[in-house]
Amino acid sequence: MGIAKEGYRFVLPPALLALAALALGWKWVALALGILALSFAGFFRDPERIPPVGEGLILSPADGKVVSIKKIESSGISEGGETRISVFLSPLDVHINRSPVRGLVEEVKYHKGRFFAAFREEASDDNERNELRIVDPQGQRLRVVQIAGVLARRIVCYVKPGDHLERGQKLGMIMFGSRVDLFVPKGSRVDVVQGQKVKGGLSVIGRFV
Repeated sequence: MGIAKEGYRFVLPPALLALAALALGWKWVALALGILALSFAGFFRDPERIPPVGEGLILSPADGKVVSIKKIESSGISEGGETRISVFLSPLDVHINRSPVRGLVEEVKYHKGRFFAAFREEASDDNERNELRIVDPQGQRLRVVQIAGVLARRIVCYVKPGDHLERGQKLGMIMFGSRVDLFVPKGSRVDVVQGQKVKGGLSVIGRFV
């Protein structure tokens, strides 16, 4: 299992300081720094994922817990009839975000905002977030929204408009607790329930029908 490249600047300093403390005979200091380095390494872990194969599958874009499933009415950014599936990521979850489908990135839009707790309803509209619109080879469009939480103050996005994505491909990450909203189009089937634990790039969250 690897570590996301964003994690090295958090993992290496306490790891090196732990070695220095150990060399000086400061065993308890070395132990504390070693635990800190391992904690950061765990947070930034980047496991290999092999996405399931099948027609019309929509995968979870993140590891975590499904905290909300909600029908969305027509708005300035929605045609109406979408279903929003919200996945809350605790600091213990893998924080790499992945593409739910194979497709083309049509748009990437960053929104400034506040830092409410990511599990709260208002986080979807009020928190700092990064929105990606993806269209699959059959013309089905969906949105993935990376949302910062109370502790998460940096959203990282690896892709840009025009990029072609494979199902389960890494999109980016959000640091230290966050939320990812997936908006699936009208008529799509939702295969998860509120409270269910899911894994990004592995769990089937819904299907195009």
